[in-house]
Amino acid sequence: MLDRKLLRKEPLKVAEAAKAKNEKIDIDRWLEADSARRTLMLQIEELRKIRNQLSKAVSVKKRSGENADEEMAQSRETGTRLSSLESNIADIDNRLSEMEKGFPNIPDPDVPLGGEENNVVLRTWGEIPEFDFQAKPHWELMENVFQPEAAGRIAGSNFILFRGWAAKLQRTLISWMLDYHIESGMEEIWAPFVAKKESMTATAQLPKMEDDMYKIDRDNLYLIPTGEVPVTNLYRDQLLEEADLPVRLCGYTPCFRREAGSYGKDNRGLNRVHQFEKVEMVRLEHPDRSEEAHEELLNHAAGMLELLGIPYRILLLASGDLSFAAAKCFDIEIWSAGQNKWLEVSSIANFREFQARRGNMRYRPAGGGKQQFIHTLNGSGLALPRLIISLVENGQQADGSIKLPSALAERMGVEVLR
Repeated sequence: MLDRKLLRKEPLKVAEAAKAKNEKIDIDRWLEADSARRTLMLQIEELRKIRNQLSKAVSVKKRSGENADEEMAQSRETGTRLSSLESNIADIDNRLSEMEKGFPNIPDPDVPLGGEENNVVLRTWGEIPEFDFQAKPHWELMENVFQPEAAGRIAGSNFILFRGWAAKLQRTLISWMLDYHIESGMEEIWAPFVAKKESMTATAQLPKMEDDMYKIDRDNLYLIPTGEVPVTNLYRDQLLEEADLPVRLCGYTPCFRREAGSYGKDNRGLNRVHQFEKVEMVRLEHPDRSEEAHEELLNHAAGMLELLGIPYRILLLASGDLSFAAAKCFDIEIWSAGQNKWLEVSSIANFREFQARRGNMRYRPAGGGKQQFIHTLNGSGLALPRLIISLVENGQQADGSIKLPSALAERMGVEVLR
């Protein structure tokens, strides 16, 4: 959520930011409602002043034995008018709040303008594997251990069912990733896999992405679409001390997405599914260290891929490819040898104070003074389906077996999957 001072003073900036993100907003309607609210507030303040004066006059007359009926009648009339205006301002506040939920975050100045074609490749790492045989996609290499038809009988299309070594690989990767984060100083969180509307709104999945969510209507709960929702909301409506920052968290979660609007995109195999697992990294940071923390999260996630020997590239996303809530985002893409393309495995985003305003997450400065909003950041560390795609396709051998990187071979107890 954006600061109301910014909306008032720089409405053009807000409008241009929304346009850069391909979001439609009506800042003029907000400005009109805000102006009406401020006019009402002046009237309310004047009526409150009059009511206080009348109250004092009634008190003085009663103490002196004088008749105060006229002043009491005026006070009741003032109270009635005041109640009506306060009701009107509450309605305007609700309208303002709903409009503000539809205003996207403003991209950082160094974010390039345009759509995904304007994303900037910042760096690449690793060698693209070359084979002396025809490389296969993962759905052929995993034919006996990845069974989408069985998953379909259980839950419908685009769900995952692993068995045998694929199930063990998934479990091993989750454990390995969590250990990697914990050893770097992150605290592990095991959070609910469902969330209330307030939690989804705080991290800005609602109202923007509601069509993409699975909802449990009877309980008014949502299946979480990403681990950032429960982990970040751990600090919703909380006040931290400056000395508590940074807060560095990680947590495993399944993620549920309808993938509304993604029809027609490549969804074969594990590329695009309705439920997937990942380990999320969340950082609550002092505003002065926000940019540095963003780079740290990026390099931390990239370091995992280097340990696994997976070629990757890092993209700075252009404004039109940024999420609704992000001010800046790096995507990490990994190489898929069987499909001969790059696949996103992590988005490392800095939301500045956007989520903190929505979720009322603040810190108290060590030297005293006004409470400040924290900065929130998060990123996948890492998302499993596409990580498994890359491991399987890049590690394939001529006989169809899969050679594991040493970082996983020790945990799996084998060097080659057959």
